[in-house]
Amino acid sequence: MSETTQPARLRVAPSPTGDPHVGTAYMSLFNLAYARKTGGQFVLRIEDTDRARYVADSERQITETLHWLGLPWDEGPDVGGPYAPYRQSERLDTYKPYVDQLVADGHAYYCWCSSERLAELRKEQERTKASVTGYDRLCLGKTREERAALPGFSENPVVRMLVPDDVALTFDDLIRGTVAAPRPDDQVLLKTDGFPTYHMAVVVDDHLMGITHVVRGEEWISSTPKHLLLYGWLGWDAPAFAHMPLLRNTDRSKISKRKNPAARLLWFVEQGYLPEALRNFLQLLAYPTAEGASEVSTFEEFIAGFDWKKVNTVGPIFDLDKLNWLNGTYIRNLSVSELGDRLVAFVRAQQRELTDAEAAIVHASAAMLQPRLVLLSDAIDQLTFALTPDADLVIDEDARAQLTDAAPQVLDAAVPALESLPEFRHDAIDEALRTALVDGLGLKPRVAFAALRVAVTGRKVSPPLFESMELLGRESVLARLQALRASL
Repeated sequence: MSETTQPARLRVAPSPTGDPHVGTAYMSLFNLAYARKTGGQFVLRIEDTDRARYVADSERQITETLHWLGLPWDEGPDVGGPYAPYRQSERLDTYKPYVDQLVADGHAYYCWCSSERLAELRKEQERTKASVTGYDRLCLGKTREERAALPGFSENPVVRMLVPDDVALTFDDLIRGTVAAPRPDDQVLLKTDGFPTYHMAVVVDDHLMGITHVVRGEEWISSTPKHLLLYGWLGWDAPAFAHMPLLRNTDRSKISKRKNPAARLLWFVEQGYLPEALRNFLQLLAYPTAEGASEVSTFEEFIAGFDWKKVNTVGPIFDLDKLNWLNGTYIRNLSVSELGDRLVAFVRAQQRELTDAEAAIVHASAAMLQPRLVLLSDAIDQLTFALTPDADLVIDEDARAQLTDAAPQVLDAAVPALESLPEFRHDAIDEALRTALVDGLGLKPRVAFAALRVAVTGRKVSPPLFESMELLGRESVLARLQALRASL
């Protein structure tokens, strides 16, 4: 099947084996975009047949992070659909008849080799640098009794596909054109526990669910000849294939959760990236922006211009500097009220519960912090002073050490100046303190305001001083000025 303008059915099929990988979002983005481009459907299927690596909470994390990212599906475990169930573990009765059919037709066979024998076989092939590796077909053509008479026998057999000598090793790819793959070995199709392997289940499910286009990472190129064999043996039309380039670290290595925290999709939630910024960033990976076009673009714009031929087959570098720039741009493009809402939600989700009064402080900080934020998490440190009770504020030692001999005089003059203000607003605070300290005491602003910053925030560096004072309110500011004064 080739690219078509007919409604396409695409799917993403993550395995619930831990924190969702950012590659799941990357693939979901392209699958969803083409489904929307053609007026088709996007399916979420959970491929949970690897029970040894199964993690109970992983499916929830997958669905929550994809929803957070704004990549919804039309059919899936949580929403149902005409091809339910959408978890492979709930479809076990579906696969066995097709495995039996392949055995009956001579395209598959039982293998009783123990895991110990297979490990020894691999070890020997590595030692001798064998030109042909993989399973040696010891069990092919043997009955159970015949195989039991030989070493390395296991009571519970697997089922292997019988790859013919003339297997086709090239196929058409929507992105890459004609692709050559290495010769496959006799892949296991059904494991001893009765669960199908990925290779069997993916072909059966994609066919039964009417999937027209399989979009996946380039690491699956080597498996495509196996899948095409299965489609042919079972008498089914194969879908179109599009193998996306792998995401790469800056050293060109494959991005992985072991080496790079950014490989975890949840990491972006925890750090305070905006979902629309991350989605925009993923759009730019492997899909260059047209000359003269803005790198800041919506998903709707991405869909409108979607074309498989635009995908660059060179593995894109996962450049966090570019993502951070995008995220800061999106933060500054939010309304102040929307940023306030997001900050409150982020602190509550990632840091701690907030009282109504604390939530009001966080929300009110949006205007002050908006020009300074790259990530929502940046606000946490900058707001520590505002969420600390006055009596619990600790003055950093380096901040106290920078106070000059003028500090007592500054604090003594600042308190009445602030007490007399009719409105405690940052512009009025600025004017009153400049009049009292710069004009009245003849101090340089840097000297005059340093002591106030230390008193109010406990630090040498803080968000804008007068906006910080307005955020705290007159009562807290006066209490903090007087507390520092009493300690000098």
